[in-house]
Amino acid sequence: MAKALIAMSGGVDSSAAALLMQKAGFECVGATMKLRENSGDFTEKSCCTADDAEDAGNVCAKLGIPFYVFNFVDEFREKVIAQFVHSYEIAETPNPCIECNRWLKFGKLFERADALMCDVIVTGHYARVEFDEQSGRWLLKKALNEAKDQSYVLYFLTQEQLARTRFPLGEFSDKEQVRALAKESGLLNASKHESQDICFVPDGNYAAFIENFSGKKYPDGDFVMSDGRVLGRHRGLIRYTIGQRKGLGISYSEPLFVLEKSTSDNTVKLGTEKELFSKELIARDFNWITYDTPPERPIKVTARTRYHSKEAEAEAFSNPDGTVTVRFSEPQRAISAGQAVVLYDGDTVVGGGVIS
Repeated sequence: MAKALIAMSGGVDSSAAALLMQKAGFECVGATMKLRENSGDFTEKSCCTADDAEDAGNVCAKLGIPFYVFNFVDEFREKVIAQFVHSYEIAETPNPCIECNRWLKFGKLFERADALMCDVIVTGHYARVEFDEQSGRWLLKKALNEAKDQSYVLYFLTQEQLARTRFPLGEFSDKEQVRALAKESGLLNASKHESQDICFVPDGNYAAFIENFSGKKYPDGDFVMSDGRVLGRHRGLIRYTIGQRKGLGISYSEPLFVLEKSTSDNTVKLGTEKELFSKELIARDFNWITYDTPPERPIKVTARTRYHSKEAEAEAFSNPDGTVTVRFSEPQRAISAGQAVVLYDGDTVVGGGVIS
């Protein structure tokens, strides 16, 4: 009998995933990641709380499967929190949920799966994995429920990881089907809310968190226009993101938005909304999924530059230095360094990387 390690968040999705794998005949083991020493200040919309771990344990007890809590506090601090702070310090906009998936769920948890002699790892993500006989490659595909699709945050998965990963919820076209399944099976969290906040900044005050974590104060600087005019003073680069309009404290004849942040002269460039749009980006740390080696010629794709943004038609060019240039048919709004760009061919993820 094949053995599956289920990443249990305490929510209905991962619980339903465990149930489905058990029904499919797998020997299942549940595991929750302990990521913070103190979760008492988390809100009910945060993930990874002590209550979540308790809920995951109760579900495993209901299903009659072993349950482990793995302490990844140090790894989470290094790979997710410190990287989050560093990204803001170099004027980027990070996506910590992607880094958590990359380094912990599909990094450290895979190590534990090996130690427990598990054949596959299972999560409650809404996505699909398929093997393509023609190319001989494992493919990452969108969930049937496109409204819940999470393929964007999984673009980094390697062939080795995809071969050993299962996403049972990817085949569901409606979230309510998942809740109904959990309810029918008597799982206590069938109606539980979904986590939304970044778990380590539950109040949403990124700047205060960054200053507290780093022990630094980030200096004020100038707000400047594209033509170099100084409009006022900003309160530190970490307090602003590309496309931001509110909270600037600047009076002008028309609405202004954050266009750029510069660490070299500590300035925040402002401009009109039309100046937010651009047609090209370069991505680093690119992971090709459908290709064994980077394509030699430009490829037609659709691309997404934020988790919830719409896909847009584009061409992707692989560069000699390993970066990828993405050129859009139509200008895109507020493309931000530090976010991921993910390329699609229909419902298949071609690959993705970090916008630089």
